[in-house]
Amino acid sequence: MSNIQYIIYATLIVSMVSLVGVFILAAKEKFLEKLLLFLVTLSAGGLLGGAIFHLLPESILNIGASEENILNIFVFLAAGFCIFFIFEQFLGWHHCHKHNGEEKCEKSHLPKLVLVSDSIHNFIDGIILAASFLVSLPTGIAATIAVILHEIPQELGDFGVLVYGGMTKKKALSFNFLSALTAVLGGIVGYFVFSSLERFLPYVLAFMAGHFIYIASSDLIPEIKEEYKKGLHHSLLHFLIFLLGLALMFAMHFIHE
Repeated sequence: MSNIQYIIYATLIVSMVSLVGVFILAAKEKFLEKLLLFLVTLSAGGLLGGAIFHLLPESILNIGASEENILNIFVFLAAGFCIFFIFEQFLGWHHCHKHNGEEKCEKSHLPKLVLVSDSIHNFIDGIILAASFLVSLPTGIAATIAVILHEIPQELGDFGVLVYGGMTKKKALSFNFLSALTAVLGGIVGYFVFSSLERFLPYVLAFMAGHFIYIASSDLIPEIKEEYKKGLHHSLLHFLIFLLGLALMFAMHFIHE
């Protein structure tokens, strides 16, 4: 298959994750809370692993080993972290997860804001996947897995917010899916942009690694730390799940070999 086919298939799979909201209709609330926290913890490890074990090494390998080039990679890494910090703090970016019976959402509960913000978020995910597949197939697959790990708890939370904001469950599911499809658009745009700007791909990967690290450290790990209040058993369990996410991304190298 060609790169554009891989990108379209990957972004379609990521978009389909938005349909996990159907599980809310059938799952018991207590089970759903435990599942969400498990997924959030796994997602934190997966995102950090994707950035550290895949995006950053690939960006450094593709840029050359000079000190100046490597420093530039880490400048773009820091820029990615800071830009997404600005998005979240000043532009109403949100991340929602249901935990301990409460909906944790930044800035607003309004469905319109959730859908607009999610559309932008998913479009950027599509760009990340396009850049990753253009570098190599293993990098693209690793980035896809990292995005999916994050999107599952994210989409479950968004579905809950949309229903809370007044939408019917059927309407919330439909609009959430339409919002998720912007990942496909982002993938296609990213493919055509980066195909003619291949020399910039290492910097794009470093920038997106900053995005992964920001989400893991700012949005996900703080939620995991809430479990520390429940005692050593809970802390150890979720730390092991976090390590599982890291190990999964690390193992991707050996799987592809």
